[in-house]
Amino acid sequence: MTTPNALGGVQDLEKSSQPEEIEKIQSPLYDHQGGISPELDKRITRKFDAHIVPWLFALWLLAFIDRSNIGNARIDGLTEDLKLDSDKFNIALAIFYVPYVCYDVPSNLVLKYFKAGYYLPFLVGAWGIISMCTGFVKSYAGLLVVRFFLGLAEAGLLGGMIIYLAMFYRRHQLLYRISLFYCAAPLSGAFGGLLATGLARIHTSGYKGWPFIFFVEGGVTVVVACITPFFLPHTPTDAKFLTEEEREAAIARMRLDSHGASQTGDVEAESFSWFWVRRAILNWQTIFLSLNFFAIITPIYSFSLFLPTIIKTLGYTSVKAQLFTVPPNVGGFFSVLLVGHFSDKFRVRGPFMIGLATLAIIGYIMQIASDKPLTRYGGTFFVAAGVFPCSPLVMGWLTNNLAPHYVRATGTGFQIMIANMAAFIATFTYLQKDAPRYTAGHAINIGVLCLSLLLSTTNIIYCTIENRKRARGGRDYRLAEGDEGMLGYRHPEFKYTI
Repeated sequence: MTTPNALGGVQDLEKSSQPEEIEKIQSPLYDHQGGISPELDKRITRKFDAHIVPWLFALWLLAFIDRSNIGNARIDGLTEDLKLDSDKFNIALAIFYVPYVCYDVPSNLVLKYFKAGYYLPFLVGAWGIISMCTGFVKSYAGLLVVRFFLGLAEAGLLGGMIIYLAMFYRRHQLLYRISLFYCAAPLSGAFGGLLATGLARIHTSGYKGWPFIFFVEGGVTVVVACITPFFLPHTPTDAKFLTEEEREAAIARMRLDSHGASQTGDVEAESFSWFWVRRAILNWQTIFLSLNFFAIITPIYSFSLFLPTIIKTLGYTSVKAQLFTVPPNVGGFFSVLLVGHFSDKFRVRGPFMIGLATLAIIGYIMQIASDKPLTRYGGTFFVAAGVFPCSPLVMGWLTNNLAPHYVRATGTGFQIMIANMAAFIATFTYLQKDAPRYTAGHAINIGVLCLSLLLSTTNIIYCTIENRKRARGGRDYRLAEGDEGMLGYRHPEFKYTI
């Protein structure tokens, strides 16, 4: 007599000499098809949500505040004090992304080796210290130095958090969890504006206003970085908040969710190989979705960095401009949460990206076409609600369509590396000579969003055709290539997310 066990295998009950194993297999926590029971699956997911997502949210919130608070400092005296005439401010923004681009892939590959629960907070602590140093800067050269090292410290965080979540959550649970931490990006704009409004009012004999934005926000980052390692597990097997049964089931559900993408589905059992690196980079999903993220990140970065400047040109004082950055960013926060929820519910990514990119395009058209400050300010709401959800969507889309772990780690790192090259465009979209309408900058963002529409549509068509071929058995010949565990996302049973 045989029955499926909790890990998807088959157990011979008559030959089993361990009653506790028989009792475990017959437990109502496991279904009769070898899968994880809904009750157990939900319990594991709730525990991961409670013990992991809040910390990632805090890390990303602080990361985005420390990355974009230079935009708040700009309108509170940084430009004048450091004599950032011409395009010096834009150059200071761009230099941040030089090390950021270079370190994405290597960082993802060493994430498991250095233990994710330690490595991610280490990055946070490093950039918190560097952010604090920004407040001591007295020259343009000094600003370039701190921005360079800030980019180096922040480089591995976003890709690292995506890969980290993929160690704990099933494919179609992942997007909503990415959204839960990524919604901190627009929220950081709201918090950053409020904090900057108050901190810029602090004046001492040596420092006036803007340095305190970096002192306080960087200091908070360091404190959070010191606390986080005590709470983040490295992998499911290290999660002390799970029972032994829950740990086993957490690993089992990842194996079952891989749909033949690897023999184990267990990140602990996988080892690095350049074979997986080649598989990650030389496939259409990585190419399409890396270019798509490039198109999406251009308006996200330019919006985050220049929103205070754009709002100030509508005729508001520095204080009001800081405060008026809050409502559009709060709108973006709720948009990220809603889209993440419904995208996972319906298990689709591309159609949402098409709709949201279109919404953002409407917002930029409002900026260009109208002379009324209220209409142009309203356009910022459309932009925030449209572009911010696209970032977790495009990252989650690629993560869903790559397997196993090192393919996903390499592909995600490569995607973020390509995407962040857009920063060299974004930081120069809104030039001082184009003020106050910044028509050229808005037009550039419309252009890249149209590119995103094209890439999303193309990838939907590609994934649909490929899934139909696999359903008809058109890829079954790959099973004869050798070890099935080495097929990864090419396995005939692995279905692409649309």
